[in-house]
Amino acid sequence: MVEQLITETRPGDRTAAVHPQILATRGVLPPYGYPQQQLTEAFAEFVGLEGPRRKLLERVHGNAGVRTRRLALPIEEYAGLTDFGATNDAFLRAGTQLAEQAIREALAAARVSPREVDVIIAASSTGVSVPSLDARIAVGLGLRPDVVRLPVVGLGCAAGAGGVARLRDFLLGRPGRIGVLVTVELCSLTLQRGDTSTANLIASGLFGDGAAAVVMRGPDPDAGFADVPDEADDHQGPVVVGTRSRLYPHTERAMGWDVSSSGLQIVLGAEIPELVRSYLADDVDGFLSEQGLSRDAIGWWVCHPGGPKVIEAIEETLKLTDGELAMTWDSLSRIGNISSSSVLHVLTDTLDQRRPEPGSYGLMMAMGPGFALEQVLLRA
Repeated sequence: MVEQLITETRPGDRTAAVHPQILATRGVLPPYGYPQQQLTEAFAEFVGLEGPRRKLLERVHGNAGVRTRRLALPIEEYAGLTDFGATNDAFLRAGTQLAEQAIREALAAARVSPREVDVIIAASSTGVSVPSLDARIAVGLGLRPDVVRLPVVGLGCAAGAGGVARLRDFLLGRPGRIGVLVTVELCSLTLQRGDTSTANLIASGLFGDGAAAVVMRGPDPDAGFADVPDEADDHQGPVVVGTRSRLYPHTERAMGWDVSSSGLQIVLGAEIPELVRSYLADDVDGFLSEQGLSRDAIGWWVCHPGGPKVIEAIEETLKLTDGELAMTWDSLSRIGNISSSSVLHVLTDTLDQRRPEPGSYGLMMAMGPGFALEQVLLRA
């Protein structure tokens, strides 16, 4: 039934089903912030780089498009993380705190009580937690004992957009129900001591730490299709009109983790920008065509800041100009790539700062391990 509704819904058709609505989004960051140069020097010492490899590290970090990043721990504490158990314990301590903070801030912005939450989706790919993060924070947050929990692992950078899509799927046939998505990524805790591979050098200059949360409400049966929110109500957000997932075959080694005795070792292929150039335009156009739209109808773009080469590939293949990805570039510069949380930080910045015109369409998208693409069509 959900798939039928997704397929049949068309923008502008006021006889179509009313869509779930985003009530609030919030991004949060750990308190320990550092300039890129300081992180470069610290990582060189952490890994033990000298000579040509250190020069390569400095060049890679300098080209990452990142000015500052936040870390889960004070920088001096990373030397004491000597094995996977220690880093994962740090993930649980810092991750639960950030997850709870993000949800509390988003619920407050949405004017929703924790007791009203019917479903919580928790996404992360930078640590292991059983029970999952949502279970660890549920009591402290004041969620009901019958809240539906859906942990998501393995979508990586795509999980911010993918989590919004799955939350929409859950709420689509549940009028008035409240759902929460929380993403937590502590990428700094995955960096491998002694790994001088180019992939680890790139990751050490690109990824940061943080969390984000989205509060969404199921369709309002008393409202018309995608009613334009009252401009006087700052607590109304965009509706989620449609979604699409795309898994590219034989690309499993483009991005992900290798799990070793020392922890999560980055897999980061050089082919990612070319995958964007090869597939993204057709996938975006196909998705929008199903919704009765074209690229020209998109008034605002919410893209995951995968790195300079990836953002440039997105701009090139979609022919985006005039700063249409300015929010994405700014987020990369200020906080780095926070995996699944990044696109939700960009969404928060877009809604708070750009304030899209009521009735305009936005497209949120993120790519991650699989290799996969998640698209979410929004209407302000």
